[in-house]
Amino acid sequence: MLLNPQWLRTFATLAEEGSFTRSADRLGLTQAAVSQHVRQLELELGPLLIRSPRRIEFTPAGLALLEHCREAEYAERRLRQRLAAPDDTPGEVSLITPGSIGLCLYPLLLDLQQRWPGLSVRHRFAPDSEVLREVLENRYELGVLALRPDDARLSVTHFAEEPLELVVPAGRRADHWEDLIQLGFIDHPDGQAMATRLLSRRFPGAPGVRQLPCHGFSNQIGLILEPVARELGFTVIPRFARQAFARQNELQVIEDNAQVVDNLWLIHRTEWPLSRRARRVADFLSESMVNWPHRVGP
Repeated sequence: MLLNPQWLRTFATLAEEGSFTRSADRLGLTQAAVSQHVRQLELELGPLLIRSPRRIEFTPAGLALLEHCREAEYAERRLRQRLAAPDDTPGEVSLITPGSIGLCLYPLLLDLQQRWPGLSVRHRFAPDSEVLREVLENRYELGVLALRPDDARLSVTHFAEEPLELVVPAGRRADHWEDLIQLGFIDHPDGQAMATRLLSRRFPGAPGVRQLPCHGFSNQIGLILEPVARELGFTVIPRFARQAFARQNELQVIEDNAQVVDNLWLIHRTEWPLSRRARRVADFLSESMVNWPHRVGP
């Protein structure tokens, strides 16, 4: 049941003034209009007033309605203050990304939080399809995608480049297809697709990734390199995921001129320009990604 806001203002004013005449003068209404507003409320809620020649008393229902009027006024005042507040004040910024770039960005976000008291970061790892859906449905303000979306509802900006890497245990070689057969493949949810894209360039004419012995699988981005470090196999993984692994000395990246480099795209809804708070976070991350090769070696 929705109550007319004008009726509620009239009722609250009547409680403050204690008189139909004074309430009408204050509201710029006729006394008959004030009485009509109260009657409409009583048709909805039952008796609200006890009228006497000298004063007005409120029934229990009338007192409950007065409390509702105060709560509604307070809520409206808070809403107006929130809308009038500058949007670069501390608060929450939400970001959703694929796992590899997320491993790179999350420490940077924590760095920014330490420097900007009051900032709250809500970060989620998700595949591209989920990133796209969550940003379109306004559940996250910012997203990063590995595939550039073609959707007029999205503002899309180039964010970073991320090469795919062939990673083997430290000290091992992968100069020939037979070396990969001997090592065995450590798979992950995108492993077959990534390995096919990179290895088809490195080893043209080879039988294909599905012909390699599989020595393991993990769907946790932070654990894919653990079996590689333990010399149980090799994998193909994005650079940012490899750089996030703690024991770099136990890994070796096999370099080659035949590279596969993915572009990453920063997205947000076009209809709602980024708040200054979110823009500050986005600019900080973009600048950090430009300098990222200088922070962590290839």
